[in-house]
Amino acid sequence: MKEPVIKHYALIIMLMFACLVTSQVMAIEIVTHHQVIDSQLTKSQLRRIYTMRQLRWSDDTVINVFVLPNQDELHQRFAKELLQIFPYQLNRIWHKLTYSGLGVAPTIVSSQQELLQAIINTPGSIGYIEKDMLITLDDKQDTINHSEQNKAQPISGKGVVNIVKIKS
Repeated sequence: MKEPVIKHYALIIMLMFACLVTSQVMAIEIVTHHQVIDSQLTKSQLRRIYTMRQLRWSDDTVINVFVLPNQDELHQRFAKELLQIFPYQLNRIWHKLTYSGLGVAPTIVSSQQELLQAIINTPGSIGYIEKDMLITLDDKQDTINHSEQNKAQPISGKGVVNIVKIKS
């Protein structure tokens, strides 16, 4: 009789541990080029940007959107968790804009490193990366501009990025 109870406790402990591990992996940061002045976005604004309905920042700078490939796990999490839309629905929106001639799809890059480099090099750009990627960059002495400090200066020739806060 006690054996099934012990198995249930073991299962509960394993599930709790799995939740702790996956919560660290699931942290997604929205990053922009260091000259973008918008330091906070609502989920609605973020969704409008990624569905290509908001094309300019508040200072009238053109928004350049960068994304990872559809099959990338981070892209799928980003679409579901932050945009609250399935990745295939997002892809349909982009295809419709492109094929109708009413707009362009975001620029697809192959990796988080490439996405971050594109953000650093492209004024008005926005993208998403895992939080761990920022910690790794901080360790390498790259400058990361958190949204409270919009006056970042590049330490190296690589430049800086802003981390955008998402409001509900």
